[in-house]
Amino acid sequence: MHDTNLTIRTVTDRDTWDAQVNALGGHPLQLWGWGEVKATGAWTPRRLEAVDGAGRTVGLAQVLVRSLPAQFKALCHVPRGPVVAPGPDGWGAGPGVGDDDARDAVTRAVVAWCKENVGGVGITIEPDWPAGTHLDLPDARDAANPILYPVTLILDLTKTPDELTAAMGKSTRYDIRKAARSGLEVRRVTDEADVRQVLAVYHETAERAGFALHDDEYYLAIHRELGEHSVLVAAFSEGAPVSFVWCVASATTSFELYGGINDAGRKLRANAPVKWHAITLAQEAGLVRYDMNGLLNDGISEFKRSFAQHDDELVQSVDVPFSMWYSAWNKGLPTAKKVVRKLRGGR
Repeated sequence: MHDTNLTIRTVTDRDTWDAQVNALGGHPLQLWGWGEVKATGAWTPRRLEAVDGAGRTVGLAQVLVRSLPAQFKALCHVPRGPVVAPGPDGWGAGPGVGDDDARDAVTRAVVAWCKENVGGVGITIEPDWPAGTHLDLPDARDAANPILYPVTLILDLTKTPDELTAAMGKSTRYDIRKAARSGLEVRRVTDEADVRQVLAVYHETAERAGFALHDDEYYLAIHRELGEHSVLVAAFSEGAPVSFVWCVASATTSFELYGGINDAGRKLRANAPVKWHAITLAQEAGLVRYDMNGLLNDGISEFKRSFAQHDDELVQSVDVPFSMWYSAWNKGLPTAKKVVRKLRGGR
């Protein structure tokens, strides 16, 4: 059992922070670089380390703080955290989940620090813990405006490639096998010039599907700030990208952020081989999970489901109010609605 009397320290060194996140099995949205990406917009990242009386790290939380107008002051958000150290039985329910006592203590300490040092309307916590995970957090309630989706599809990368492909739909397996015969070159993209070409595919995808994008500099910030943790895989035909999937990766988890395909890629059925290559890279790197980042009732989710015969559910997002203005903030004020839209868009 961990000491539940914890102290919060702030971490200001990138390498130290990332080493701790990876050692504790943290999610890639808890990595330093993700906080720096969000800092290109209206967010300020704070990296909090929860330590026990012996100075041991029991948990971590990268908290994103957004200033709000007037009496609302600020909003705190913990994307796919806190990260909790393994318990006596190791990973237990999964990397970064910890045991009940440590999880409660870390989350309470993070909330208390944010209330005292940030204040504002409250904090939204969206952990990377499986549904049903115990959390005893005073004043917590279901989040009024969740940002991340709790229902997703997570592939178990400890399975063999044959086991993973056996769970796929027949057409998905066929498209993966066909890629080599159709002349597709599927590879990881690391050069910024190639990233810019891939973004042109994303613009085509967005225009066709009718959704909005950030400016290109936001996506280039992901490439630059996440570095080796940014895993962008694209299919090229005749030297030009036609399809891509963009993930961020920690030591345990690969997490899809974006994907796109142009008309040439659709004709070549390039989506499946691109995603499979990203999954293969994660497995070869020793990761244990590949998270497809949300399932809805749409065509994209149907495609995701063609890779497995199950869904996964994470715990529901929770809010802890800090002030009397919390209810007003969540009752549909125009400013609140605008900010939530921006939150969902990731900026």
